[in-house]
Amino acid sequence: MVVESVAVLDLRNLAACEVELGPGLNLLWGPNGAGKTNLLEAAYMALAGRSCRTRDDREAIAFGKPLARAEAVVAASGQRRSFLCSVSRSEGRRHLLDGSAASPESAALRPALAVFMPDRLALIKGPPAGRRSHLDGFCAALWPGRTETKRRYSRALAQRNALVGRIRAGAADPASLDTWDHELATAGVELIADRREAAELLAPAFEQVASDLGLAADASLRYRPRSTAADPASLAAELAERRDADLARGHTGWGPHLDELLLEAGGRSLRRYGSQGQQRAALLALLFAERRALLADGRPAPLMLLDDVASELDSEHRSLLVEHLVEGGGQALITATEPEQLPRSAQRHEVAIRAGRPLTAADRGRIRGGEAAA
Repeated sequence: MVVESVAVLDLRNLAACEVELGPGLNLLWGPNGAGKTNLLEAAYMALAGRSCRTRDDREAIAFGKPLARAEAVVAASGQRRSFLCSVSRSEGRRHLLDGSAASPESAALRPALAVFMPDRLALIKGPPAGRRSHLDGFCAALWPGRTETKRRYSRALAQRNALVGRIRAGAADPASLDTWDHELATAGVELIADRREAAELLAPAFEQVASDLGLAADASLRYRPRSTAADPASLAAELAERRDADLARGHTGWGPHLDELLLEAGGRSLRRYGSQGQQRAALLALLFAERRALLADGRPAPLMLLDDVASELDSEHRSLLVEHLVEGGGQALITATEPEQLPRSAQRHEVAIRAGRPLTAADRGRIRGGEAAA
């Protein structure tokens, strides 16, 4: 599964351009502000139907323009499919697959997406909710048939919280929580089991890749659930024990919606005590651990979107980074300010970008000759 091209219109500083991509490594290089990160965002938007950098997709529209568009052509099993995302200031967002509205099932027709950007460091140093959501996303990519478990849990949690509010207002009987305790516990035990299994799959690769990238030889990843309940009845009993506290606070204060994915080095939390460099390495290690688990399960490798990933690595660790990227095949889009930032030990496709557009061969020749690009 390969993304063959990305076409963009009026997305941030990218006016109208199209970039052809190759299998394997694709290096997007150019000076700061050229639009390299915006091109990664465009690829993500086209495929996922939303931005990876902002919750308000309209922020991606170029100043003074009414809309932004990003289109990606994906080739798989001899077929080509077009994913297109458009964002309008007046009409909002549309996501299309081959001209028709994309559905959640459309994700199976594109590669999974793994993103490394400075903003994504919030996954490591931010609150637990981001890590829980990320772990649930990995579970969905690895086991598509289990995605309903998280949906069931979310629905039951919303219904239970709504009922707690009605009980506080005197509009319902506290005993009516029994039904939703059972629903929440049944889905909750399954969700805990899925997350635990996923974390155990990721842990060995996370430790190895973290060491390779200079984090620490004793880096670790582990899932820490609030509850140790092994069956729905036990978790339902725990919810019942805390019912009075839930009614006092107005929401459910126990269950897997409060669990944590711990990332540590030397037994210390990388969220609280990790340096910026350690947190960057931890994010990379997590993405590569997920990539390895997907490949081991026979899933297609995710498309790696890596922004300025090599700037803080020395030459040895850059070479190790490339080794991990080419392991098992797959495709990666990597940005850098200079092409030399990525070792040439692996075959790669290069795209030079300046002033919001990819450069032609003639442009690159002028730049290397010391002449400013037109």
